[in-house]
Amino acid sequence: MNEIDPARRFSLDAVRKFDAPAENNTAGGMNDVARQVASQYRRDTMSPIMVSGVLRMVEFALLMVSGLAVYFYYVGFFNYLAWQYSLTIAATSFLAVVLFDVTDCYQIVALMRPIANFGRLLLVWAGTFALMALTAFTMKMSEDYSRLLFGTWFVVGFVLILGLRLVMSKLIRRWARDGRMERRAVIVGGGKAAEVLIRSVERQPYNDIRICGIFDDRGDKRSPPVVAGYPKLGTISELIEFARIARIDMLIVSLPLTAESRVLQLLKKLWVLPVDIRLSAHSNALQFRPRAYSYIGSVPMLDIFDKPINDWDSVAKRAFDIVFSIIGIIVFSPVMLATAIAIKIDSKGPVLFHQKRHGFNNEIIDVYKFRSMYTDKADPTAKQTVTRNDPRVTRVGRFIRKTSIDELPQFFNSLFGSLSLVGPRPHAIAAQSHNLLYNEVVDGYFARHKVKPGVTGWAQINGWRGEMDTNEKIRMRTEYDLYYIENWSLLFDLKILCLTPIRLLNTENAY
Repeated sequence: MNEIDPARRFSLDAVRKFDAPAENNTAGGMNDVARQVASQYRRDTMSPIMVSGVLRMVEFALLMVSGLAVYFYYVGFFNYLAWQYSLTIAATSFLAVVLFDVTDCYQIVALMRPIANFGRLLLVWAGTFALMALTAFTMKMSEDYSRLLFGTWFVVGFVLILGLRLVMSKLIRRWARDGRMERRAVIVGGGKAAEVLIRSVERQPYNDIRICGIFDDRGDKRSPPVVAGYPKLGTISELIEFARIARIDMLIVSLPLTAESRVLQLLKKLWVLPVDIRLSAHSNALQFRPRAYSYIGSVPMLDIFDKPINDWDSVAKRAFDIVFSIIGIIVFSPVMLATAIAIKIDSKGPVLFHQKRHGFNNEIIDVYKFRSMYTDKADPTAKQTVTRNDPRVTRVGRFIRKTSIDELPQFFNSLFGSLSLVGPRPHAIAAQSHNLLYNEVVDGYFARHKVKPGVTGWAQINGWRGEMDTNEKIRMRTEYDLYYIENWSLLFDLKILCLTPIRLLNTENAY
């Protein structure tokens, strides 16, 4: 990166100044330096995978449109061969994009250096035409095609591709310089191993990794407060809060495989975060097959955890949410209107009730429901669980809670993005079981927040809905939620969505 990393702006003196906990720091909270560094990274970034994916679609459209434009220029709009040419142009454009992909022309390094990759681009584009010409010759269709037309398209198409990549090169460099397109990484573990790792990563040309700091539980004698210009920002416990605030994408553990117990201890704390977790393998004596590694440039990494529902999966899931949320709002609008009228007639107060709940990455979100309690007895914090025949619940409230009609306004939460249609159900911030917060009952509870919470979920259709009056119920709900996260697919979402109305007929735990 051309810009000085925010993590490096803080000197050794600044780090030492905050070595002792400040008076206003809460237990387990970050120190002031870590908080200042984290605040530099609050904005979300663009994923390089998403950028190259969008470029694939743009180049396909550009090649196809340019091919059709050349055809219409030479032949005109009305010709009996129009469909045949259109199909050939579409197939050629698609094949070109596939071959660009196979030859690594969509890698960020290649996109940042279009001139250096001029020969490869030209070779692939020429190879695409050669394959299509061979196919036409084999199928005895070559006489139907104009050499002048396709020769013109060859030149026009290549000029457009090269011009687009020159523009993209400047944009990508600017985005990388401004911190808008990068993968934010934190080094876990300090000392000499971390220094060697950082130097190795920084030597990689055109890599998209921005190191945001170092976290280590060891004291300054075993783990220096500054390594390769980056400050040690805190302990592993503080890293969890830092990673959430700074929108960290990757944790790189710079510990040898021989430190098995320490690695496992770290992973037990860190797996709750929605990030990629990699174990640095650049200095390990134990070598695996090349396919076992992922790489940052030429620096090998062992993949421990991957961020769930990431990149194009997140796009597909968001599109799923928007489409089915709109359908749900249209289908259930009469029910929602009737419910609103009934609530107004039954008791005084607003129709809707909103509650603060934990969302994706432990962020606080507002979740909307139809009001089911008397206004003066409502419990926004949910410290007191609703029980059978609870006097706080209105007559209408009892019915809409049992039938889950009170949840219907959450279609709007899903439409606007704070919830997903399917996912772990969001719990109220202060929800408790026997005077213990849920995260105090279940080890790894916050791993539920590695994905966006849902209106319905795998736990709910398996009977774990309603009152959470025992620790076992909390554990089982969390277990089903984690299973969903680890096995997510669009088909799985569709299955849960279809089963939800059927499973809601069981109202034993809903009151």
